[in-house]
Amino acid sequence: MINANMRWFLPLSFFIFISYIIFLVDTADHNFAFRLVGHIPHGDKIAHAVLYGLMALLLNYALDFRKYSTIQLGSLIVLTFATLEEFSQYYIPSRTFDMGDLLADFVGVVLVSFWRIK
Repeated sequence: MINANMRWFLPLSFFIFISYIIFLVDTADHNFAFRLVGHIPHGDKIAHAVLYGLMALLLNYALDFRKYSTIQLGSLIVLTFATLEEFSQYYIPSRTFDMGDLLADFVGVVLVSFWRIK
């Protein structure tokens, strides 16, 4: 079994990674990875679902799949973060709010919420 420190290391590292991606997009620094995703049909939406879904899975794991009402606590935290991040794009000149991105975030989080690592 992975010790408690490793349980938190994974989601925190992934959160830093996603924060870095958000920073790059906010500053309009579109590197090769962004251009590659742009060439894949629906690549942006797939990336949203995978990244936020993986972040929810890692956080749920760190929280030992604890639930708040009927939803896993990690999923709820990630959904809140995704919603705030998406709506913040109204205030960033280089960004555009996209309900499709928010929906993709929700789809990714909901799909992994059914998965429980033992």
